[in-house]
Amino acid sequence: MTVRSPFQLEIASATDAGQIRSFNEDSIAADGDLGLLVLADGMGGYKAGDVASSLATGLVMDYVKRILNDTEPSPIESAKLSRESMAIKFAIEKTNLAIYKTARTEDKYTGMGTTIVLILFHHGLATIAHVGDSRLYRLRQGRFELLTTDHSLLQDQLEMGLISSDDAKLSHNRNLVSRALGVEATVDVDVYEDNVQVNDIYLLCSDGLNDMVDDADIELAVSALSTNISLAATQLIQMANDNGGHDNVSVLIAKVRNGEAEKRGLMDRLLNWLKSF
Repeated sequence: MTVRSPFQLEIASATDAGQIRSFNEDSIAADGDLGLLVLADGMGGYKAGDVASSLATGLVMDYVKRILNDTEPSPIESAKLSRESMAIKFAIEKTNLAIYKTARTEDKYTGMGTTIVLILFHHGLATIAHVGDSRLYRLRQGRFELLTTDHSLLQDQLEMGLISSDDAKLSHNRNLVSRALGVEATVDVDVYEDNVQVNDIYLLCSDGLNDMVDDADIELAVSALSTNISLAATQLIQMANDNGGHDNVSVLIAKVRNGEAEKRGLMDRLLNWLKSF
């Protein structure tokens, strides 16, 4: 984990094409030293969606790493957001423009786009950002909560009272996003900061998970397997596939640990071992 945070991260990931589609257009990336996890769900058909999601995860990782490792004074300033959060916003906007230009200069990539959801841990905080309907959940002290709001036609209908939550589960508009990277030259990015607590578990997922598995069942799996998040990741993929696996499904899980306490515990054990001689 980066020195910018007092916490250590345990990270697990899994991705699968699902039971129906032969090609996986999701892309995931994680850098434990940087404290950054990124997930993207591509759209635009065979290859195009894969290219869009790969560009999203790769470019965002690269932009954020370069900005945060830059020792020169940065023009990124905001009264509301930290330097790290502004770096995330800038990185996503730059990535959006890159995907937009690629889609318009390469005929085979015409119409491609991607969702994105990410989390960056720093200074005891977590910067969360997303565009589209890929989600981020948090399990904290037994409470499982969705921290992102889908940018989708269905969510807009729900907020306007045009459809009930029960009818929404059966709607054919579930996968129609109202916001995505690469569709327009500019994009509106939702960015905010969350205070991090030890033992928090953050789950990033593509809609291939939450479309196939109810939130209550996702919560049950994450809670039951909170001590083995690698198993939790593979279990969530299996649950989506067991329920039909109609879409690609990807998950990234980060569990927050007390880095300073673990270091002290290690030193104490080492000292006790030395005293035994």
